[in-house]
Amino acid sequence: MLQRGDLLTLDGRLMEAGWATSLLKRYDRAMIRAPKWRIKEWDYYLIASDFAALAVTVADNGYMGLDSVSLMDFEQASHLTQTRMTLMPMGKRALPADSGSGVVRARGKQYELTFRKEGAQRHLYGHVYDFGGPRKPLLFDVILHEAPDDSMVIATPFAGKPHHFYYNQKINCMPADGRCIYDGQEYLFSPATSFGVLDWGRGVWPWRNTWYWASASGVALGARFGFNLGYGFGDTQAATENMLLFDGRAHKLGQVVFDIPIKDGREDWLSPWRIHDDQGRLDLVFEPIVDRNAYTTTLIIETDQHQVFGRFTGRALLDDGRAVDIAILIGFAEKVRNRF
Repeated sequence: MLQRGDLLTLDGRLMEAGWATSLLKRYDRAMIRAPKWRIKEWDYYLIASDFAALAVTVADNGYMGLDSVSLMDFEQASHLTQTRMTLMPMGKRALPADSGSGVVRARGKQYELTFRKEGAQRHLYGHVYDFGGPRKPLLFDVILHEAPDDSMVIATPFAGKPHHFYYNQKINCMPADGRCIYDGQEYLFSPATSFGVLDWGRGVWPWRNTWYWASASGVALGARFGFNLGYGFGDTQAATENMLLFDGRAHKLGQVVFDIPIKDGREDWLSPWRIHDDQGRLDLVFEPIVDRNAYTTTLIIETDQHQVFGRFTGRALLDDGRAVDIAILIGFAEKVRNRF
């Protein structure tokens, strides 16, 4: 596990690699020894119910700023995304150095997004006036309550690149209260059945990478239950980011594998997946509903992402040996390939 202190040494290397359940390490952008255009910082929130999900992102990726809003309708098996990019923010967006305070705000033509930490709550609100066309605005206003005591935190190096690192926190199981309005329909998020997750990431990444990530939050055995699973985020020999969250406490897992079905030599995103670990503590079946896929390429960047939303079933074993039988848990599993 990580010890409390600075994230980076004076020459910009990770002080230590490992995991924790809170942001023990102090992130200081000024300590990074890499070009400003290689530093990547983002706040990503997902709010999901049994019927719909809203994803909002504000990122400062050095040479490229990215603001994105996605709406997934599970009953219609549909999705729609609007993304805005800006050139060369290189830190000018002033994203907070930790997830526990501050305001993240992005604005541009026809849109504004705000993430505000207010005491124990996170207030997310904004609009995209041309989300589905000139006369189809999207508006949202959501409050996330009562973050669990524990979260997933990892400090990860990249092999052969001493000044590259990824410092990441994932906060699951935050009850969500609010609404999103689009195209004459109101999507309500009730704290009894809707939950939010935060992906807070800061680091210096290599140009080419592929990652796998799965996340879900809900209720099991009468308590809040969720998980964060993934790999591809650097050299995870010191620690993985695989974790169960039950009743506010973390239960650490080892390695996991995403078995994505193959059909005609290609990944079959909408057929059932299997996700399992190397210790016999996790065995999940993932039944997809909708594939939020996107492909972008320019002269210097390329991203090919499949964020697949669906329902998890299966079993997980907590640290004390208790079994959590997962009937239906809404979440997502993704594979993202980047040159950025």
